[in-house]
Amino acid sequence: MTDPHEPHWKHDADQALIKGRRIDHLIPPFLLDSPISRVGYWWGTAVGMTWGFIWSRGKITESEGLWVFRGLPSWAFPRGGVCVGRCFLTGPRVPSAAVLKHERVHMRQWRRYGFLMPLLYTIAGRNALTNRFEIEAGLEDGNYVPRHHRA
Repeated sequence: MTDPHEPHWKHDADQALIKGRRIDHLIPPFLLDSPISRVGYWWGTAVGMTWGFIWSRGKITESEGLWVFRGLPSWAFPRGGVCVGRCFLTGPRVPSAAVLKHERVHMRQWRRYGFLMPLLYTIAGRNALTNRFEIEAGLEDGNYVPRHHRA
């Protein structure tokens, strides 16, 4: 029976996480959280920094290991921003603490998956409510769903 207080998207999100775990079991363990994945993480970071330094017209800051490049033109990143390696590329607004928390999870995902991250993210799909990487990072923190406070 469905919990009437559970958000309508929650079931699909839970299923996406299960599917993501199945995919992870197909990936050879030496590719995850390994020296190989670290090379992909640093490659992603180099790409993110290059893109950020070229297009950022705002302040560049660091937040708990995450480099935040603000002021990019809207065509230079999807949605509200994008994490590439340890770089968060976004528009002119100062990201909230919740958004930075969400993006730091993506940074850790990049460290885990390395070169596989762009491919796996693409396979997970553009719908944030069923994209396991967005779900793991926190849909509320990423501003994909309203923040719910339980009594």
